[in-house]
Amino acid sequence: MNEMAENTFFMDFTIADVFGANAIKDTYKRAFNEWKSDYKMLTALVVTLNHKIWEHYEHHNDDFAKLYDSLWRQAEDYALTNLKGDELKYYYEITD
Repeated sequence: MNEMAENTFFMDFTIADVFGANAIKDTYKRAFNEWKSDYKMLTALVVTLNHKIWEHYEHHNDDFAKLYDSLWRQAEDYALTNLKGDELKYYYEITD
């Protein structure tokens, strides 16, 4: 299995969680805009968002789980639309 790119996404979103929905949205916007052209980092962002969905779902924080789901869907749609060839293969290998 390929190693995922090193990143601080999980910690960044965990910090944003403390400050609420607007901080989560801002963190996503900054991360997505900075890293959407790097397929490994985009993949790592999608994985992180998915983990955050389940983290909040398991803790019965439905509002945050739904927010993370919305952000995950945006990033996932972008990845599936824009990644091609080996980049898309990498994405599927990591997210499968």
